[in-house]
Amino acid sequence: MSTPVSGSAASGDDKTLAVLAHLSPIIALVLSAGWLSIVGPLIVWLIWRDRGGLVRNAAATSFNFSITVWIAFVVGWILAFTIILIPISLILWIVPGILQFVFSILGAVRASRSEVYKYPFQIPILH
Repeated sequence: MSTPVSGSAASGDDKTLAVLAHLSPIIALVLSAGWLSIVGPLIVWLIWRDRGGLVRNAAATSFNFSITVWIAFVVGWILAFTIILIPISLILWIVPGILQFVFSILGAVRASRSEVYKYPFQIPILH
């Protein structure tokens, strides 16, 4: 799931930006109950995507995975309006939240080692 960045090792700033791109959904998950989790990676991608492969990949994959988690949350809210489907709603809120936390931490650790990390479940929007 991870590969080293081709060429020379990434600079310290690139590693920091890549780690920030991976961790920003967790920060947003805490601050906004997940609704703003796509903002951090999107900002990193829009501003620093041309810095190198590590930053671009970290921001794009983090954004793509956060969109996937966000869609699961929205579907959970829609299902919550029916009494029968509330258990499924709970699963769609808890499991993606846990996966967001775990995979974002893994991505941040890999980015700190200059490794490209690809989230296992993501809707490919940004590249």
